[in-house]
Amino acid sequence: MFIQTESTPNPATLKFLPGQTVLEAGTADFPSPEGAGASPLASRIFAVEGVTGVFFGTDFVTVTKSDGVEWDHVKPAILGAIMEHFQSGQPVMADDHQAASGHADHDGPDAEIVGQIKELLDSRVRPAVAQDGGDITFHGFERGVVYLHMQGACAGCPSSTLTLKMGIENLLRHYIPEVTEVRPVAV
Repeated sequence: MFIQTESTPNPATLKFLPGQTVLEAGTADFPSPEGAGASPLASRIFAVEGVTGVFFGTDFVTVTKSDGVEWDHVKPAILGAIMEHFQSGQPVMADDHQAASGHADHDGPDAEIVGQIKELLDSRVRPAVAQDGGDITFHGFERGVVYLHMQGACAGCPSSTLTLKMGIENLLRHYIPEVTEVRPVAV
């Protein structure tokens, strides 16, 4: 098994491509070791000292390290953990755990606008940020403000504010005049 790695715009995050499907659909975000029990793979990766976050996409694993740790020291152990997992035949997620589709539900008077927002996020934004090892999902819409949740490489990325304001906000405002601002939200 050959696992490729790619850098991301976030220097604390690396994208690992195992060359096979990680999740059939959706994403899974483990911003801390406490929630990793739902995934045998995430548990193995968190066992590597210095790992602070794990995120799964359809064909990639994004790993975030702590500031005091160098990639040269943890990357070989992370590669080993991913390789061991896929060779073990264990599932990526525990049987009773479903990957998240991402977007928060929203109904009410703004349902049509929210539908347009989600469609633009799914068609234009999410594929681009997945290339960088992350995901951005809809969290809410209130009085013209769109609230988005950033995951994987996007969470804590130095360029995420620029991506939100200059990229996503401009895109949404262009297509949906009711949108006035985009803000990040921590979940």
